[in-house]
Amino acid sequence: MTLTFRNVHVTYPGSDRLALRGVSAEIAAGQRVALVGRNGSGKSTLMLVANGILRPQQGELLLDGRSVRYDRRSLAELRRQVGVVFQNPDDQLFSASVYQDISLGPLNLGLSQAEARARVLQAAELCGLGELLERPTHALSGGEKVRVALAGVLAMSPRFLFADELINGLDPWMRRQVLHILERLSASGCAVILATHDWGLAREWADYAIWMDAGRVFRQGKPQTVLSGPECPD
Repeated sequence: MTLTFRNVHVTYPGSDRLALRGVSAEIAAGQRVALVGRNGSGKSTLMLVANGILRPQQGELLLDGRSVRYDRRSLAELRRQVGVVFQNPDDQLFSASVYQDISLGPLNLGLSQAEARARVLQAAELCGLGELLERPTHALSGGEKVRVALAGVLAMSPRFLFADELINGLDPWMRRQVLHILERLSASGCAVILATHDWGLAREWADYAIWMDAGRVFRQGKPQTVLSGPECPD
């Protein structure tokens, strides 16, 4: 399965500034992609396009070679296949308990309580949350909130996971835990796209890199080639 951005242009409502300027890229299932660039380069906007939250004014998004449509049914299918974990986990935690929060996605897919519970337990096990399922979400630490937000997306069984600065601000132990989760996810066939300012991590962790600048793809390809040269910050 592939997710393809083809000549995508995006302007935010009320603005005449292009947030994305003719972006083209293709991501395949199972890839580990580093999405790098300065603040305001278009990384977060690209994620919102991938999930159907933003619709391109020009160009198109394709899922497995087919152009994405923006009716309710098509968007529901896109969001089942493409999950996004936002930079601030509080933007994604809405329910009273960890269990309830993780179960929201599966239940919204129309799964039965039993099927949703199986999804919740699987995602919780992957994210190391088995002992926290009854914990109130407001009582979680920052690292725990990150893992709950991640588990809530994983319970939807996406084929593409976009994570916006997911490990930013985590302590070294929690950082390793989250990266281990992402590695297991990639090994299962899910593409993981990690927006990061950590260029060293991008070179070591990813097998593909997309470097964005001013709403365009500046470079893309193998990290060791793309993320080298005098233009790089480190």
